[in-house]
Amino acid sequence: MNGTFVGMPAFPQAAREAVADATLRGNLRHATHTIRAKRAKAVAEVSDWAELREAGKRIKDHTLRHLDRYLVQLEESVTAAGGTVHWAADAEEANRIVARLVKETGESEVVKVKSMATQEIGLNEALLEEGIHAYETDLAELIVQLGKDRPSHILVPAIHRNRGEIRDIFRQEMGEWGRAAPEGLTDTPAELAEAARLHLREKFLRARVGVSGANFMVAETGTLVVVESEGNGRMCLTLPETLISVVGIEKIVPTWRDLEVFLQTLPRSSTAERMNPYTSTWTGTTDGDGPRTFHLVLLDNGRTDTLADEVGRQALRCIRCSACLNVCPVYERAGGHAYGSVYPGPIGAILSPQLRGTQSEIDASLPYASSLCGACYEVCPVAIDIPEVLVHLRERVVEGGPVVRDGNRVVLKPAKGHAAERAAMRAARWAFARPGALRTGQRLASRTRRLHPRTLPGPGKAWSASRDLPAVPAEPFRDWWQRTNGGNTGEGSAK
Repeated sequence: MNGTFVGMPAFPQAAREAVADATLRGNLRHATHTIRAKRAKAVAEVSDWAELREAGKRIKDHTLRHLDRYLVQLEESVTAAGGTVHWAADAEEANRIVARLVKETGESEVVKVKSMATQEIGLNEALLEEGIHAYETDLAELIVQLGKDRPSHILVPAIHRNRGEIRDIFRQEMGEWGRAAPEGLTDTPAELAEAARLHLREKFLRARVGVSGANFMVAETGTLVVVESEGNGRMCLTLPETLISVVGIEKIVPTWRDLEVFLQTLPRSSTAERMNPYTSTWTGTTDGDGPRTFHLVLLDNGRTDTLADEVGRQALRCIRCSACLNVCPVYERAGGHAYGSVYPGPIGAILSPQLRGTQSEIDASLPYASSLCGACYEVCPVAIDIPEVLVHLRERVVEGGPVVRDGNRVVLKPAKGHAAERAAMRAARWAFARPGALRTGQRLASRTRRLHPRTLPGPGKAWSASRDLPAVPAEPFRDWWQRTNGGNTGEGSAK
């Protein structure tokens, strides 16, 4: 995906380094606990939250099942409204399309609305190679860009920074990018926000090209929707003469009525607001109002392959609310950079390996970046069963990698490694299929439990290095049950 993450270590090493950073852990703990508490309060106000969640899930599943039809309808609607649709199979093609469109305007700079899709494809870096400067206008994205940093959260990319660090970044870097920070800038939120406002206002008024993503696309009308809290997006979407939107193909909803569900669940799940302060919608172009030229770049970049996986495809329901990050105990301690992707946290652990494949060390490690506690599933506004997908992807990693097509079937590519783990799983399958052998093994384990080592040998050493091995009981459960229930196995009596 994003070139800025190339060369990062796999999750276990990156997380180990992040956990040792006390400042980072403090920043993350304060931010995530604050956001999750506000979200819980906002959700509790809605009496039919469970029904809204189920509705969102069903709308997304329906759309994904008929994605080909809705994509064609969207293209027809956008074109009829005066826009131009471009199709990009991967990041390279999308970057090439956007760079060409900007060059055709004769401009050498663009202002950007916060967009995960453009981060995913590394658009800023690709444009810079073509001599085009892209300026982030979201406050948190501005902090990340000025600090030559990487985003670490879906909703709050600079969540790993505290106010003192932000003040120092503004003081040192703003002058190199445009209007310098005011003299004597302090770390009070009001002053930091005003410094960003003055810095960005010049860019808004000068820019002739805007680049955005979109939270949703309405197939029946060709309308795109961006929700935000600051107003910078509204400036980027209305002031430039040319607007280029790069959007993943899964962001479609069929109708305006469907959109109504997500405009209730997204703000409460993300910013804990009843509604977003700014909800911008646009349909093609309109004389005398907004950009004169509109281009929509529909991005695949691994989404079609993800759609082919019956279990993993539910990750494409994601509406990028980040609720799963804010409740995840692993993310809270490791931070977003450890995931080596623009999509961190639980959703990143299932989305990135599917979009990029599990061939790299980073992506193969992500399905294991979870305790499987299930908190992410409980807060997801579209009911993505992230633990289920994590286990599914772990199987893919163990069995040998990516999903490949075989005619009309989707199969797992033959494995190359993990021989010890596969052998252990096969042995377990053999034992569980033979009650007599299982009973004998359990009794033997109980009678020799004093001789058991405290750590596992061989490949298991990595697991037991940070965990205590569970103690083997003095007798197997089956023996205990027969002894305490007079030999009654209980079979057929459960209700």
